[in-house]
Amino acid sequence: MKFGTNEQKKKYMRIAANEGIFAFGLTEPDAGSDAAGLKTTAKRDGDYYVVNGRKAWITNAGVADVYIVMAKTSPEKGVKGISAFIVEKGTPGFTVCSDEEKMGMRGSNTAGLIFEDMRVPKENMLGKEGDGFKIAMVSLDCARISIGAIACGLSEHALEIAKNYAKERIAFGKPISNFQAIQFKIADMVIGIENMKLITYNVAEKYAKGEEFTVDAACCKVYAGETCCRICDEAIQILGGNGYSKEYPAERLYRDAKLLVIGEGTSEILRMLIGRTTLAD
Repeated sequence: MKFGTNEQKKKYMRIAANEGIFAFGLTEPDAGSDAAGLKTTAKRDGDYYVVNGRKAWITNAGVADVYIVMAKTSPEKGVKGISAFIVEKGTPGFTVCSDEEKMGMRGSNTAGLIFEDMRVPKENMLGKEGDGFKIAMVSLDCARISIGAIACGLSEHALEIAKNYAKERIAFGKPISNFQAIQFKIADMVIGIENMKLITYNVAEKYAKGEEFTVDAACCKVYAGETCCRICDEAIQILGGNGYSKEYPAERLYRDAKLLVIGEGTSEILRMLIGRTTLAD
């Protein structure tokens, strides 16, 4: 919506309104955290751009109706030579690879994309030529708010599982919820969740008001992702051996949570962003 032309908005917002699925194609086999190092190219040929290259770890790949694909239109310009294209499923030369066998988040389709002389109409460029990296970074900022919300939901589920189990599990003649060690774990989980909610709401409000929120989104993503991992780990610890079993859902939450410190910018990359931006002021 932010970068599209009126014609693009009219066409693709209708698809979104009718429950169409979209995907974001930035990551490549050799370009993850180093997004500027992507190798997919788009060469102008009359009224079309001819796209060649590969993408990796693309969420909704294979089920999406529309893909936003980043490709280099001017490789010699580095990040300023990256452009964004709207690609519809079924476009000739566009192939979706097999789904990744992931550790967690297995309910979400994730696969690679292959482009072989795929011809994209010039009117399907999103923004202007060279705007791709900027579009990608803005999109990632927004996605990091979503990570905060996902982390809150996963953590609340983990807390509920741990709390209910602690009330029912009898050890040494009484529910383990009576032991201070368990109470402290539960307390730390609650504190973490409340903090996650606050930081997520704060950055979401800044975004809604049109304020600068890049660093806030990075802080939100790092804190919420890492806190969620700790909470899910503690949930397993409270369940003990049962937490390690697939008969209980705690282990699934633990596996799902790990993605939150990797996807949409690793914790390490975001700490670099936060530190450099803060020191530059």
